[in-house]
Amino acid sequence: MSIRPIKRLVKAKPTLEGAGVHLRRAFGFGTTADFDPFLLLDDFRNDVPADYLAGFPWHPHRGIETITYVLAGTVEHGDSLGNRGAIGVGDVQWMTAGRGIIHQEMPKGDPAGRMHGFQLWANLPAALKMTAPRYQEVKGGDIPEVTEDDGTRARVICGSFWGKTGPVEGSAAEPIYLDVSVPPGKRRSLPVETTRQAFAYVFAGAGKFCNASGPLAVPTEGVGWADTAPPEEADNRSLVLFDRGDEISVQAGEEGIRFLLVSGKPFGEPVAWYGPIVMNTQEELRQAFAELQRGTFLKPEARG
Repeated sequence: MSIRPIKRLVKAKPTLEGAGVHLRRAFGFGTTADFDPFLLLDDFRNDVPADYLAGFPWHPHRGIETITYVLAGTVEHGDSLGNRGAIGVGDVQWMTAGRGIIHQEMPKGDPAGRMHGFQLWANLPAALKMTAPRYQEVKGGDIPEVTEDDGTRARVICGSFWGKTGPVEGSAAEPIYLDVSVPPGKRRSLPVETTRQAFAYVFAGAGKFCNASGPLAVPTEGVGWADTAPPEEADNRSLVLFDRGDEISVQAGEEGIRFLLVSGKPFGEPVAWYGPIVMNTQEELRQAFAELQRGTFLKPEARG
């Protein structure tokens, strides 16, 4: 087995999004090849209602899938297809925007005013950019959880892991999306198929994601770790991008560590991206925004 070297370790950056929601962006709107087939990950964690209640009013999407995972509070949503609902604690909404949808997402805190969730954007390949929009709504109780002998736990939101298969189906990137908790002081190896792009996002506790025993093929950015030394501790709101290999190794700190572990099969296609619309060419992007202006963006007829 080969441990995946760490390509990059960065902290999520404060960002304003929607109508003035304060959140942290782990990655997005930069070089897309490093995270292909994923485009963006936002951590919308806040305990000040004034910083999130303005929400994400009506906006379009085309060419992507948005995955919303809620840990505290709720997110009320509605869309141009007439869907309405709320994503509660532990729930997941997997929206395939396809050829186009207009929707809104409005965060609501819990009784203490706390809101916490993640939104991940996954790209769609050219062949599925104009597929019919669809939703997969998953309740927290329907997400399988595996607990190992050492106390390590993994909620399997999508894909197959440790003998369990998550409830989300039919995503083009065949993603594996896990919520992993490793107990204090434990070291754990987690398999990740070599052909997949993979990253981890730490959101509780801290720990070390260990490098391969050999020198790094890609120098770690801006920290100057020795090639064979374990990296600096990855703590709350740290993003870890992995290089190739078939497993990751994590050493939990004294408070344990909890992180999202996400992997998918890269598409290797050109990306033309502006705001909430992601296509393959600038011409397709121009066409999408022209349709928005003309009022022809939504496509009721079947084209997927």
